[in-house]
Amino acid sequence: MDNVKFDEATQKELTTFLEREQAQARINSTVHNLTSMCWDKCVTGTPGSRFARGEESCLLNCVDRFMDTSLFIIKTIEGQRSQQS
Repeated sequence: MDNVKFDEATQKELTTFLEREQAQARINSTVHNLTSMCWDKCVTGTPGSRFARGEESCLLNCVDRFMDTSLFIIKTIEGQRSQQS
């Protein structure tokens, strides 16, 4: 492969792009893990046309905690970005 050199502006743009992609990958991974966790924790039987009352309230609570966690992650990533700037 050729030894390609980019100017400073292009390097900065690539770095920013990679940081965004890595942050998005971390968020996607967290969403996947929390979704699996909530499902495994709350859905105890074979899903039918409706969730059981206990499953429904468990899922709602788990989703609320999920949203709290997601907001925390976003704020943390934004804080890290602002410190790097």
